[in-house]
Amino acid sequence: MSIFEILMLICFGAAWPCSIYKSCKAGKNDGKSILFLIIVFIGYISGFIHKFLYNFDYVIYLYVFNGIMVLIDILLYVKNAGKQSATSVV
Repeated sequence: MSIFEILMLICFGAAWPCSIYKSCKAGKNDGKSILFLIIVFIGYISGFIHKFLYNFDYVIYLYVFNGIMVLIDILLYVKNAGKQSATSVV
């Protein structure tokens, strides 16, 4: 278990609640990229798989927690995209 890996995951993880809040509050995807969110999500999945297969320790829970937050942000992105396209048709 590396303190640097833990700090990295905590720092990255601190940004996701803000992003989720912005998605919920604004109901828009301004300034967001679905490609970026998917790439980050794949990164967290890869980190989880590595920890699970090769170096299992408690840091795996930070990967899971961060991955869940990114997944929530992806789902909000899709929801907001649907809402934006519905209002642009009217």
